[in-house]
Amino acid sequence: MSVNITEKIQTLKKQRNAVILAHNYQPEEIQDIADFTGDSLGLSAQASETDADVIVFCGVLFMAETAAILSPDKTVLLPDKDAGCPMADMINAAQLRELKDQHSEALVVCYVNSTAEVKALSDYCCTSGNALELVQTLPREREIIFVPDKNLGGFIVERTGRQMILWPGYCSTHVRILPADVESARQAHPNAVVLAHPECNPDVRAISDELLSTGGMLKFARTSSADEFIIATEKGIIHSLKKQNPEKQFHPVTEKAVCPNMKKISLEKVVWALEDMQYKITVPEPICSKARRSLDRMLQVLPK
Repeated sequence: MSVNITEKIQTLKKQRNAVILAHNYQPEEIQDIADFTGDSLGLSAQASETDADVIVFCGVLFMAETAAILSPDKTVLLPDKDAGCPMADMINAAQLRELKDQHSEALVVCYVNSTAEVKALSDYCCTSGNALELVQTLPREREIIFVPDKNLGGFIVERTGRQMILWPGYCSTHVRILPADVESARQAHPNAVVLAHPECNPDVRAISDELLSTGGMLKFARTSSADEFIIATEKGIIHSLKKQNPEKQFHPVTEKAVCPNMKKISLEKVVWALEDMQYKITVPEPICSKARRSLDRMLQVLPK
């Protein structure tokens, strides 16, 4: 890593009174210069509690939107304007309105991996870490629409027996992880515990040892007595896992588990973002307030 460029980032960060956030799937060098690393909603919440004027979100567009929703008084920058999320783009506001019209009494739960417009049309937002718990709090007599991830939704159905209307969206990175990848990794590392993300396909979930969000994986690895793990999610998280648990071993389930959008941000793009204050992400009213409502409702129904 260039010392000069990291020093430049630190200088610009002070000048702008900025905080740098990096999702667990970001390149290693981006995670290393961040003030906070973690999952998307957790990072946005952390940033909202700082006195920073500027949030540089090293992630994808929906994450920067969420930061803007939670910190409307701060400037939110996304260092690469083309860093999007294919799954979030698999449903738009018009499609969700049509689905709601067909099921007028249904509650809408949207995964945080969705656009601000979809959040604004939803009753509750959720994360991969709390989706199961949130759905269990909802009235059983109410129909539930779950968008956009059919795999996270399917995981909830499996665990709760609660039938839901699932939108056919998916994470294009997680669906590339196949049962054969898990079996091959097990053969290479027979003593390892397989940690898989619930965004994986059902046949992968069925043969994994634990189904966990990225935050859940970090906590499990830290507290588990096991010392070797196979990681079935985007391989960027292995950097954080190794940093937090240097005495343990972590293996990617496959080298194919790479999100190209998460890898678009570079150190140079962070410098340019801070120098030129680009690219600003804003969420207009009333979308911002309505999207914030779905996030607030999630927090209200879950135990503190």
